[in-house]
Amino acid sequence: MADQASEEDILLAKRIIGAAERHDVPALKVLLKEGSANVQDPTATVATSPLHAAVASCGKVEDGKEAGDDAIKTVELLLENGAIWNDLNKEDETPGCIALRFGQKLIYQIMVEAGIRAELLFSKMEALGLGDNDIEVEEEDEEASEEQPAVKKQKVSEKEAQAIQQAVEEKVLDDVSLDNKAYLRSQLRYKPGILLDESDNAVMMDWETQIMQRHAETICPKPGLKVMNVGHGMGIVDTAIQTHDPAEHHIIEAHPQVHQRLREQGWYNKPNVHIHEGRWQDVLPTLVEQGVVLDGIYYDTFAEDYKALKEFFSEYVIQLLAPDGKFGWYNGLGADRQICYDIYTKVAEIDLYEAGFDTTWEDIDVPSGLHGSKQWEGTRRPYWTIDIYRLPVNTFVT
Repeated sequence: MADQASEEDILLAKRIIGAAERHDVPALKVLLKEGSANVQDPTATVATSPLHAAVASCGKVEDGKEAGDDAIKTVELLLENGAIWNDLNKEDETPGCIALRFGQKLIYQIMVEAGIRAELLFSKMEALGLGDNDIEVEEEDEEASEEQPAVKKQKVSEKEAQAIQQAVEEKVLDDVSLDNKAYLRSQLRYKPGILLDESDNAVMMDWETQIMQRHAETICPKPGLKVMNVGHGMGIVDTAIQTHDPAEHHIIEAHPQVHQRLREQGWYNKPNVHIHEGRWQDVLPTLVEQGVVLDGIYYDTFAEDYKALKEFFSEYVIQLLAPDGKFGWYNGLGADRQICYDIYTKVAEIDLYEAGFDTTWEDIDVPSGLHGSKQWEGTRRPYWTIDIYRLPVNTFVT
């Protein structure tokens, strides 16, 4: 707010933003010794960060001529000094979104790489139980962690831990997709072409059919294989798998209403189909103990984050998948924004490689006009706004 900032602070913010907008690298280096790369001018009609200003001033690419060296050095300098890759302006755009809209491919790639570095570092810090006060990191990555704050170690008694867990499990959420257990307690609605949770989130939609059919082909390319799907939903991928005549078809599903639908549609009586009721976190350890080996595995759950997917492939797929088997997963990571999709797709590829998988990608066009179409009417928000689905096929590194 303007009345909360001194005149000196406002002046410094204006100077930093102005230098960024002019791509004045020497001046910016001096100014950043006094101020932050994330300042905003509280007196401006339209608030903008230095990074947004630097990218926007590049303008649209004309005749194939992209931003010059000064613009690139300005963006890199801001990122090195803590500019946030996924900061949003009033138009709900990140700096990378602006670069993409203007056709500034070099700037866009710099933003993607910055996002990948930040997300990988945050993931590593979280895995180590470290927060900002526990480790020294580059300012860029410290700021990036604000999007997803690291889990910090806390010492609590077993009784206190149980009380905290009970409070979490009993909480009432406006959006049940934010918590898997809340989602599993929620009421689902099957409507023509769509499955909704009680917060009006689209769990699955029939426009995904072509994608699901292709996933089924990749994990079950010939008859007689042993395959598993985690997350039945509308049954699109499981129906597709059945067309490939698997010898064993395991389905893991946790939601009681989906269990009822499975019964109504006769899935429990299908030959070679094995329904496992429960969360995969509870079912898979038993399958591992039983020595189950699968030729194909597919993962498409709801109300779980990327950390759950990473646990799934790094802890369980490596134990259940045959040496020549194939693992696929629904790649909807950040699919409501192109830069997020590009970043999280690459992060997943890196994490998969560290877990022992090679990943190949197949690009599939989503239905034209999907973004902004009437298909999203009645839903809380569109979960897909980009043009290409990048389908992953994962095999063990040889």
